[in-house]
Amino acid sequence: MKLTKAFLDELTYEINGAAIEVHRSLGPGLLEKVYKSCLAREFELRSINYQQELLIPVDYKGIQVNADLRCDFIIEDLICLELKAVKEHQPIFEAQLMTYLKLLNLPKGILYNFFVVNLFTQGTKTFVTKLFQNLPPH
Repeated sequence: MKLTKAFLDELTYEINGAAIEVHRSLGPGLLEKVYKSCLAREFELRSINYQQELLIPVDYKGIQVNADLRCDFIIEDLICLELKAVKEHQPIFEAQLMTYLKLLNLPKGILYNFFVVNLFTQGTKTFVTKLFQNLPPH
């Protein structure tokens, strides 16, 4: 498999579909961990490979330091997902996701806020890194 922007966009489409299905089924207003558990099950039903609560390594001058960073999901070792269920979006959420992308050297990340009425139009933000920008289109 050749890693391309088109491949990552297709994978993003599949991930968004799973997240939208969870949100459609449960609605807004639940705790984040409920959405996280149900999204993991939805990924299994759709045969999407994931890792959950991955401890993110931090290499400082050749030594692994424990910063106790955990991302909610890594999909297919390519896309980082961070889930929230909050009334108000905070800039720290984006900084958190960008930190994970940089430390894991991943091309793409998605931030979901399940608190909103419409997950796709109100609660989804996608981020790409230079790694993504440098990929071939097809």
